[in-house]
Amino acid sequence: MKRLLAALVLGCAMQLQAADMPAQAAARSMGPLLQRDGSDAAIFRGGVVFANYCVTCHGINADGNGRAARLYDPRPANLRLTDKNDQYLLLIIRQGGAAMARSQYMPPWGGELTDEQMHDVVIYLRSINVTAGR
Repeated sequence: MKRLLAALVLGCAMQLQAADMPAQAAARSMGPLLQRDGSDAAIFRGGVVFANYCVTCHGINADGNGRAARLYDPRPANLRLTDKNDQYLLLIIRQGGAAMARSQYMPPWGGELTDEQMHDVVIYLRSINVTAGR
């Protein structure tokens, strides 16, 4: 009886594995969902960095209304409406607000984030900027 049960379980497992093989092969042949060097991938990566490092102050909508925003004077910048160019944004991310004669509460992220991460954040901010199309 035990052998029969073991044979049934093994047979079912083999059928399930065989049925799943085409799906696994298809998933592998599709390749990555986003091209590594594409702008969509940079926007995605920048959004992840923003969510981990910037949301507390700048807010989930990047409008300067994060949970900690009320603690600061001046309040964090509304990044959806910023008119600053990419180079300026990179500098303030890398060096912090005090180094740019802005808020002392904006920390310098240059020692924490890689160049790629900082560039990705700028690309993400460009993607959500509502003034970019004007």
